[in-house]
Amino acid sequence: MLTSLARRCIRAPRVVPIPQGRSLSASPATAAARAIVYSGNGNPSEVLSVLTFPDLPPPPTNTLNVQFLLSPINPADINVIEGVYPSKPKLNGNLTTSGLGSQQDPVFVGGNEGLARVSALGSGVEGLQEGDWVVMKTPQVGTWRTSANVKPGDVLKVPSADKLTPVQAATLVVNPPTAWNLLHDFVQLSEGDWVIQNGANSAVGQCVIQVAAAKGYKTINLVRNRSDLPILQQRLRELGATEVLTYDELAQDGIRDKIKSWTNGKDIKLGLNCVGGPDTTRMARFLGKDAHLVSYGAMSKAPLSLPTSLFIFKNLTSHGFWQSRWYADHSLEEQQSMLRTLTELMANGKLLAPDHEIASIRGSDSDEVASEHIRSMVEGITSGQYGKKVLLQFESDEA
Repeated sequence: MLTSLARRCIRAPRVVPIPQGRSLSASPATAAARAIVYSGNGNPSEVLSVLTFPDLPPPPTNTLNVQFLLSPINPADINVIEGVYPSKPKLNGNLTTSGLGSQQDPVFVGGNEGLARVSALGSGVEGLQEGDWVVMKTPQVGTWRTSANVKPGDVLKVPSADKLTPVQAATLVVNPPTAWNLLHDFVQLSEGDWVIQNGANSAVGQCVIQVAAAKGYKTINLVRNRSDLPILQQRLRELGATEVLTYDELAQDGIRDKIKSWTNGKDIKLGLNCVGGPDTTRMARFLGKDAHLVSYGAMSKAPLSLPTSLFIFKNLTSHGFWQSRWYADHSLEEQQSMLRTLTELMANGKLLAPDHEIASIRGSDSDEVASEHIRSMVEGITSGQYGKKVLLQFESDEA
Protein backbone atom coordinates (compact mmCIF):
# COMPACT_ATOMS: atom_id res chain seq x y z
CA MET A 1 0.00 0.00 0.00
CA LEU A 2 1.27 3.53 -0.67
CA THR A 3 3.08 5.14 2.24
CA SER A 4 1.57 8.50 1.20
CA LEU A 5 -1.89 7.33 2.20
CA ALA A 6 -2.86 8.62 5.63
CA ARG A 7 -4.36 5.88 7.78
CA ARG A 8 -6.89 5.64 10.54
CA CYS A 9 -7.56 2.30 12.19
CA ILE A 10 -11.00 0.87 12.87
CA ARG A 11 -12.26 -2.65 13.30
CA ALA A 12 -10.60 -4.76 10.63
CA PRO A 13 -10.42 -4.53 7.74
CA ARG A 14 -9.16 -1.06 8.31
CA VAL A 15 -10.63 1.88 6.48
CA VAL A 16 -8.41 4.70 5.27
CA PRO A 17 -9.08 8.02 3.55
CA ILE A 18 -7.72 8.39 0.05
CA PRO A 19 -6.11 11.59 -1.19
CA GLN A 20 -7.09 13.62 -4.22
CA GLY A 21 -5.17 13.30 -7.46
CA ARG A 22 -3.42 10.35 -9.02
CA SER A 23 -1.34 9.31 -6.02
CA LEU A 24 -2.04 5.68 -6.85
CA SER A 25 -0.40 6.06 -10.24
CA ALA A 26 3.06 5.78 -8.68
CA SER A 27 4.52 2.29 -8.50
CA PRO A 28 3.44 0.88 -5.13
CA ALA A 29 4.76 -2.23 -3.50
CA THR A 30 2.91 -5.09 -5.13
CA ALA A 31 0.58 -7.00 -2.85
CA ALA A 32 0.75 -10.76 -2.74
CA ALA A 33 -1.64 -12.23 -5.27
CA ARG A 34 -4.97 -12.64 -3.46
CA ALA A 35 -8.65 -12.79 -4.29
CA ILE A 36 -11.96 -12.75 -2.45
CA VAL A 37 -13.73 -15.89 -3.60
CA TYR A 38 -16.70 -18.16 -2.94
CA SER A 39 -17.57 -21.68 -4.06
CA GLY A 40 -21.35 -21.33 -4.10
CA ASN A 41 -24.11 -18.81 -3.56
CA GLY A 42 -25.22 -17.89 -0.07
CA ASN A 43 -24.94 -15.30 2.65
CA PRO A 44 -21.80 -13.26 1.79
CA SER A 45 -20.83 -13.09 5.47
CA GLU A 46 -20.63 -16.88 5.43
CA VAL A 47 -19.45 -17.95 1.97
CA LEU A 48 -16.69 -15.43 1.20
CA SER A 49 -13.05 -16.23 1.82
CA VAL A 50 -9.64 -14.81 0.89
CA LEU A 51 -7.40 -16.97 -1.28
CA THR A 52 -3.69 -16.41 -1.98
CA PHE A 53 -2.66 -17.59 -5.45
CA PRO A 54 0.61 -17.64 -7.44
CA ASP A 55 1.75 -14.52 -9.25
CA LEU A 56 0.48 -14.23 -12.80
CA PRO A 57 2.72 -15.48 -15.61
CA PRO A 58 3.42 -13.18 -18.57
CA PRO A 59 0.20 -12.56 -20.52
CA PRO A 60 -0.51 -14.79 -23.52
CA THR A 61 -1.06 -13.33 -26.98
CA ASN A 62 -3.98 -10.87 -27.23
CA THR A 63 -4.39 -10.60 -23.46
CA LEU A 64 -3.09 -8.28 -20.76
CA ASN A 65 -2.33 -8.47 -17.07
CA VAL A 66 -3.80 -5.84 -14.79
CA GLN A 67 -3.23 -4.86 -11.18
CA PHE A 68 -6.38 -3.77 -9.35
CA LEU A 69 -6.07 -0.53 -7.39
CA LEU A 70 -9.59 0.00 -6.01
CA SER A 71 -12.71 -2.14 -6.33
CA PRO A 72 -16.12 -0.94 -5.10
CA ILE A 73 -18.51 -3.12 -3.17
CA ASN A 74 -21.88 -2.39 -4.75
CA PRO A 75 -25.31 -3.68 -3.65
CA ALA A 76 -25.51 -5.70 -6.86
CA ASP A 77 -22.27 -7.48 -5.91
CA ILE A 78 -23.92 -8.71 -2.74
CA ASN A 79 -26.95 -9.87 -4.75
CA VAL A 80 -24.68 -11.79 -7.15
CA ILE A 81 -23.08 -13.66 -4.26
CA GLU A 82 -26.53 -14.40 -2.84
CA GLY A 83 -27.56 -15.77 -6.24
CA VAL A 84 -30.47 -13.38 -6.77
CA TYR A 85 -28.98 -11.15 -9.49
CA PRO A 86 -29.53 -11.89 -13.20
CA SER A 87 -25.87 -11.39 -14.15
CA LYS A 88 -23.94 -14.53 -13.25
CA PRO A 89 -20.15 -14.91 -12.89
CA LYS A 90 -18.19 -17.82 -14.32
CA LEU A 91 -16.30 -20.34 -12.22
CA ASN A 92 -12.54 -19.77 -12.21
CA GLY A 93 -10.26 -22.80 -12.04
CA ASN A 94 -7.07 -21.03 -13.10
CA LEU A 95 -6.05 -19.33 -9.85
CA THR A 96 -4.12 -22.31 -8.51
CA THR A 97 -2.98 -25.71 -9.75
CA SER A 98 -4.38 -27.65 -6.80
CA GLY A 99 -6.88 -27.09 -4.02
CA LEU A 100 -9.32 -24.18 -3.88
CA GLY A 101 -9.26 -22.17 -7.11
CA SER A 102 -8.01 -25.06 -9.26
CA GLN A 103 -9.71 -26.90 -12.09
CA GLN A 104 -10.76 -29.55 -9.58
CA ASP A 105 -12.16 -27.01 -7.11
CA PRO A 106 -13.07 -23.82 -9.07
CA VAL A 107 -14.38 -20.68 -7.38
CA PHE A 108 -16.17 -17.45 -8.19
CA VAL A 109 -14.22 -14.21 -7.72
CA GLY A 110 -16.34 -11.41 -6.29
CA GLY A 111 -16.71 -7.91 -7.69
CA ASN A 112 -17.96 -6.34 -10.90
CA GLU A 113 -16.46 -2.85 -10.93
CA GLY A 114 -12.91 -1.72 -10.38
CA LEU A 115 -9.96 0.42 -11.37
CA ALA A 116 -6.84 -1.39 -12.55
CA ARG A 117 -3.42 -0.52 -13.95
CA VAL A 118 -2.06 -2.35 -16.97
CA SER A 119 0.97 -4.26 -15.69
CA ALA A 120 1.93 -6.30 -18.77
CA LEU A 121 0.82 -6.64 -22.39
CA GLY A 122 0.72 -9.76 -24.52
CA SER A 123 1.64 -9.53 -28.19
CA GLY A 124 -1.13 -8.27 -30.44
CA VAL A 125 -2.72 -5.92 -27.90
CA GLU A 126 -3.21 -2.46 -29.39
CA GLY A 127 -4.34 0.87 -27.96
CA LEU A 128 -2.99 0.19 -24.47
CA GLN A 129 0.38 0.45 -22.77
CA GLU A 130 1.83 -0.47 -19.42
CA GLY A 131 0.75 1.97 -16.70
CA ASP A 132 -2.58 2.85 -18.33
CA TRP A 133 -5.60 3.02 -16.07
CA VAL A 134 -8.44 0.76 -17.19
CA VAL A 135 -11.89 -0.09 -15.89
CA MET A 136 -13.83 -3.29 -16.39
CA LYS A 137 -16.72 -3.26 -18.87
CA THR A 138 -17.40 -7.00 -19.13
CA PRO A 139 -19.81 -7.99 -16.34
CA GLN A 140 -18.58 -10.16 -13.49
CA VAL A 141 -14.90 -10.28 -14.45
CA GLY A 142 -14.15 -10.58 -10.73
CA THR A 143 -12.53 -7.38 -9.48
CA TRP A 144 -12.05 -8.23 -5.79
CA ARG A 145 -8.47 -9.39 -6.29
CA THR A 146 -5.00 -8.02 -6.69
CA SER A 147 -4.43 -8.98 -10.32
CA ALA A 148 -5.94 -10.73 -13.31
CA ASN A 149 -5.29 -11.72 -16.88
CA VAL A 150 -8.03 -10.27 -19.10
CA LYS A 151 -8.86 -9.70 -22.73
CA PRO A 152 -8.68 -6.21 -24.29
CA GLY A 153 -12.44 -6.40 -24.82
CA ASP A 154 -12.95 -6.74 -21.06
CA VAL A 155 -11.62 -3.25 -20.34
CA LEU A 156 -12.03 0.38 -21.25
CA LYS A 157 -9.11 2.78 -21.03
CA VAL A 158 -9.85 5.62 -18.62
CA PRO A 159 -9.84 8.84 -20.66
CA SER A 160 -8.04 11.87 -19.18
CA ALA A 161 -6.98 9.68 -16.28
CA ASP A 162 -4.50 12.28 -15.04
CA LYS A 163 -7.46 14.56 -14.24
CA LEU A 164 -9.30 12.03 -12.06
CA THR A 165 -8.90 10.76 -8.53
CA PRO A 166 -8.60 6.99 -8.05
CA VAL A 167 -12.07 6.89 -6.51
CA GLN A 168 -13.63 8.72 -9.45
CA ALA A 169 -12.01 6.29 -11.88
CA ALA A 170 -12.90 3.22 -9.79
CA THR A 171 -16.59 4.18 -9.78
CA LEU A 172 -16.73 5.30 -13.41
CA VAL A 173 -18.50 2.49 -15.26
CA VAL A 174 -21.70 1.78 -13.30
CA ASN A 175 -23.40 4.69 -11.54
CA PRO A 176 -22.37 7.74 -13.63
CA PRO A 177 -23.12 5.98 -16.95
CA THR A 178 -26.46 4.76 -15.59
CA ALA A 179 -27.38 8.33 -14.67
CA TRP A 180 -26.21 9.66 -18.03
CA ASN A 181 -28.17 7.10 -20.03
CA LEU A 182 -31.31 7.46 -17.93
CA LEU A 183 -31.32 11.16 -18.75
CA HIS A 184 -30.46 10.84 -22.45
CA ASP A 185 -31.75 7.56 -23.90
CA PHE A 186 -35.51 7.90 -23.45
CA VAL A 187 -36.56 11.56 -23.67
CA GLN A 188 -35.02 14.50 -25.48
CA LEU A 189 -34.75 16.96 -22.63
CA SER A 190 -34.01 20.66 -22.98
CA GLU A 191 -32.68 23.16 -20.49
CA GLY A 192 -35.40 23.92 -17.94
CA ASP A 193 -37.21 20.58 -18.36
CA TRP A 194 -38.21 18.65 -15.24
CA VAL A 195 -37.30 15.16 -14.06
CA ILE A 196 -38.70 13.39 -11.00
CA GLN A 197 -36.85 10.49 -9.37
CA ASN A 198 -37.08 8.30 -6.31
CA GLY A 199 -34.11 6.88 -4.43
CA ALA A 200 -32.52 10.29 -4.92
CA ASN A 201 -29.89 9.75 -2.24
CA SER A 202 -28.65 6.52 -3.85
CA ALA A 203 -25.37 6.54 -5.75
CA VAL A 204 -27.18 6.70 -9.10
CA GLY A 205 -29.66 9.26 -7.77
CA GLN A 206 -26.86 11.60 -6.75
CA CYS A 207 -25.25 11.22 -10.16
CA VAL A 208 -28.60 12.00 -11.81
CA ILE A 209 -28.84 15.21 -9.77
CA GLN A 210 -25.35 16.33 -10.81
CA VAL A 211 -25.62 15.43 -14.49
CA ALA A 212 -29.06 17.07 -14.69
CA ALA A 213 -27.75 20.23 -13.05
CA ALA A 214 -24.82 20.34 -15.47
CA LYS A 215 -27.26 20.08 -18.39
CA GLY A 216 -29.68 22.67 -16.98
CA TYR A 217 -32.46 20.19 -16.16
CA LYS A 218 -34.51 20.62 -13.00
CA THR A 219 -35.12 17.73 -10.63
CA ILE A 220 -37.67 16.74 -7.99
CA ASN A 221 -35.98 14.23 -5.74
CA LEU A 222 -37.77 11.78 -3.45
CA VAL A 223 -36.22 10.28 -0.31
CA ARG A 224 -37.36 8.42 2.80
CA ASN A 225 -38.13 10.41 5.91
CA ARG A 226 -35.35 10.20 8.51
CA SER A 227 -34.00 11.93 11.59
CA ASP A 228 -31.30 13.76 9.64
CA LEU A 229 -33.58 14.80 6.77
CA PRO A 230 -32.56 18.49 6.75
CA ILE A 231 -28.90 17.48 6.43
CA LEU A 232 -29.69 15.13 3.54
CA GLN A 233 -31.82 17.73 1.80
CA GLN A 234 -29.05 20.28 2.09
CA ARG A 235 -26.51 17.78 0.75
CA LEU A 236 -28.65 16.99 -2.30
CA ARG A 237 -29.27 20.67 -2.97
CA GLU A 238 -25.54 21.30 -2.84
CA LEU A 239 -25.17 18.65 -5.54
CA GLY A 240 -27.70 20.52 -7.69
CA ALA A 241 -31.13 19.16 -6.66
CA THR A 242 -33.91 21.64 -7.44
CA GLU A 243 -36.43 20.26 -4.93
CA VAL A 244 -36.30 17.44 -2.35
CA LEU A 245 -39.42 15.74 -0.99
CA THR A 246 -40.11 12.75 1.21
CA TYR A 247 -42.48 10.00 0.11
CA ASP A 248 -44.75 11.03 2.96
CA GLU A 249 -44.93 14.58 1.61
CA LEU A 250 -45.75 13.23 -1.84
CA ALA A 251 -48.91 11.68 -0.37
CA GLN A 252 -50.13 14.86 1.34
CA ASP A 253 -53.07 16.97 0.23
CA GLY A 254 -52.01 20.01 -1.73
CA ILE A 255 -48.73 18.57 -2.99
CA ARG A 256 -49.95 18.58 -6.59
CA ASP A 257 -50.49 22.34 -6.43
CA LYS A 258 -47.07 22.80 -4.87
CA ILE A 259 -45.36 20.83 -7.63
CA LYS A 260 -47.29 22.77 -10.29
CA SER A 261 -46.06 26.00 -8.74
CA TRP A 262 -42.46 24.74 -8.93
CA THR A 263 -42.79 23.72 -12.58
CA ASN A 264 -45.04 26.66 -13.59
CA GLY A 265 -47.48 24.04 -14.84
CA LYS A 266 -44.88 22.52 -17.17
CA ASP A 267 -45.27 18.78 -17.68
CA ILE A 268 -42.70 16.53 -16.05
CA LYS A 269 -41.29 14.55 -18.97
CA LEU A 270 -39.23 11.88 -17.24
CA GLY A 271 -39.57 9.76 -14.11
CA LEU A 272 -36.75 7.54 -12.81
CA ASN A 273 -37.56 4.61 -10.55
CA CYS A 274 -35.27 2.43 -8.47
CA VAL A 275 -37.75 1.66 -5.68
CA GLY A 276 -40.98 0.13 -7.00
CA GLY A 277 -44.11 -0.42 -4.93
CA PRO A 278 -46.72 2.17 -3.92
CA ASP A 279 -44.22 5.05 -3.74
CA THR A 280 -43.44 4.66 -7.43
CA THR A 281 -47.14 4.40 -8.29
CA ARG A 282 -47.69 7.69 -6.49
CA MET A 283 -44.71 9.32 -8.21
CA ALA A 284 -45.93 8.26 -11.64
CA ARG A 285 -49.17 10.18 -11.17
CA PHE A 286 -47.20 13.42 -11.33
CA LEU A 287 -45.79 12.71 -14.77
CA GLY A 288 -47.15 14.77 -17.65
CA LYS A 289 -48.56 13.87 -21.03
CA ASP A 290 -46.32 11.66 -23.20
CA ALA A 291 -43.90 11.19 -20.31
CA HIS A 292 -41.56 8.25 -19.85
CA LEU A 293 -41.05 6.23 -16.67
CA VAL A 294 -37.75 4.33 -16.56
CA SER A 295 -37.15 1.62 -13.95
CA TYR A 296 -33.58 0.57 -13.20
CA GLY A 297 -34.01 -0.98 -9.76
CA ALA A 298 -36.50 -2.29 -7.22
CA MET A 299 -35.08 -1.56 -3.78
CA SER A 300 -38.43 -2.09 -2.05
CA LYS A 301 -38.67 -5.54 -3.68
CA ALA A 302 -42.33 -4.70 -4.30
CA PRO A 303 -43.92 -4.99 -7.76
CA LEU A 304 -44.28 -1.98 -10.02
CA SER A 305 -48.00 -1.18 -10.31
CA LEU A 306 -49.18 1.58 -12.63
CA PRO A 307 -52.78 2.78 -13.15
CA THR A 308 -54.14 1.99 -16.59
CA SER A 309 -55.41 5.58 -16.80
CA LEU A 310 -51.82 6.84 -17.08
CA PHE A 311 -51.37 4.85 -20.26
CA ILE A 312 -54.76 5.70 -21.74
CA PHE A 313 -55.10 9.39 -20.92
CA LYS A 314 -51.47 10.51 -20.52
CA ASN A 315 -49.89 8.17 -23.05
CA LEU A 316 -47.29 7.09 -20.52
CA THR A 317 -44.43 4.91 -21.75
CA SER A 318 -42.72 2.61 -19.25
CA HIS A 319 -39.22 1.21 -19.78
CA GLY A 320 -36.69 -0.93 -18.01
CA PHE A 321 -32.98 -0.12 -18.07
CA TRP A 322 -29.89 -2.17 -17.25
CA GLN A 323 -26.44 -0.65 -17.74
CA SER A 324 -24.85 -4.03 -18.49
CA ARG A 325 -27.21 -4.45 -21.42
CA TRP A 326 -26.31 -0.96 -22.65
CA TYR A 327 -22.64 -1.93 -22.82
CA ALA A 328 -23.51 -5.12 -24.69
CA ASP A 329 -25.65 -3.24 -27.21
CA HIS A 330 -23.33 -0.30 -27.95
CA SER A 331 -20.06 -0.03 -29.81
CA LEU A 332 -16.67 0.60 -28.28
CA GLU A 333 -16.70 4.06 -29.83
CA GLU A 334 -20.02 4.87 -28.15
CA GLN A 335 -18.78 3.57 -24.82
CA GLN A 336 -15.57 5.58 -24.98
CA SER A 337 -17.47 8.69 -26.05
CA MET A 338 -19.72 8.44 -23.02
CA LEU A 339 -16.76 7.94 -20.68
CA ARG A 340 -15.01 10.97 -22.17
CA THR A 341 -18.09 13.07 -21.48
CA LEU A 342 -18.33 11.82 -17.90
CA THR A 343 -14.64 12.29 -17.16
CA GLU A 344 -14.89 15.84 -18.48
CA LEU A 345 -17.73 16.50 -16.04
CA MET A 346 -15.63 15.01 -13.25
CA ALA A 347 -12.54 16.99 -14.20
CA ASN A 348 -14.60 20.19 -14.19
CA GLY A 349 -16.00 19.48 -10.73
CA LYS A 350 -19.54 18.91 -11.97
CA LEU A 351 -19.64 15.21 -11.05
CA LEU A 352 -18.08 14.43 -7.68
CA ALA A 353 -16.68 11.19 -6.34
CA PRO A 354 -19.13 9.49 -3.98
CA ASP A 355 -18.68 9.70 -0.23
CA HIS A 356 -16.48 6.72 0.42
CA GLU A 357 -14.25 4.66 2.66
CA ILE A 358 -11.29 2.53 1.62
CA ALA A 359 -11.26 -0.93 3.22
CA SER A 360 -7.83 -2.51 3.17
CA ILE A 361 -7.06 -6.22 3.25
CA ARG A 362 -3.78 -6.46 5.19
CA GLY A 363 -0.96 -8.14 3.40
CA SER A 364 0.42 -9.41 6.70
CA ASP A 365 -2.76 -11.30 7.61
CA SER A 366 -3.16 -14.98 6.86
CA ASP A 367 -5.92 -16.04 4.49
CA GLU A 368 -7.94 -17.26 7.49
CA VAL A 369 -7.70 -13.94 9.32
CA ALA A 370 -8.33 -11.94 6.15
CA SER A 371 -11.38 -14.11 5.44
CA GLU A 372 -12.81 -13.30 8.86
CA HIS A 373 -12.20 -9.63 8.18
CA ILE A 374 -13.95 -9.56 4.81
CA ARG A 375 -16.94 -11.48 6.14
CA SER A 376 -17.25 -9.05 9.04
CA MET A 377 -17.01 -6.08 6.71
CA VAL A 378 -19.63 -7.37 4.27
CA GLU A 379 -21.95 -8.14 7.18
CA GLY A 380 -21.49 -4.54 8.30
CA ILE A 381 -22.28 -3.22 4.83
CA THR A 382 -25.45 -5.28 4.45
CA SER A 383 -26.64 -4.24 7.92
CA GLY A 384 -26.13 -0.56 7.16
CA GLN A 385 -23.12 0.08 9.42
CA TYR A 386 -21.30 1.82 6.57
CA GLY A 387 -22.92 5.09 5.50
CA LYS A 388 -20.60 5.52 2.53
CA LYS A 389 -19.52 3.58 -0.52
CA VAL A 390 -16.82 1.08 0.41
CA LEU A 391 -13.93 0.33 -1.93
CA LEU A 392 -11.50 -2.56 -1.49
CA GLN A 393 -7.75 -2.27 -1.61
CA PHE A 394 -5.18 -4.99 -1.05
CA GLU A 395 -2.11 -4.02 0.98
CA SER A 396 1.38 -5.30 0.34
CA ASP A 397 3.24 -7.29 2.97
CA GLU A 398 5.38 -4.23 3.64
CA ALA A 399 2.36 -1.96 4.39
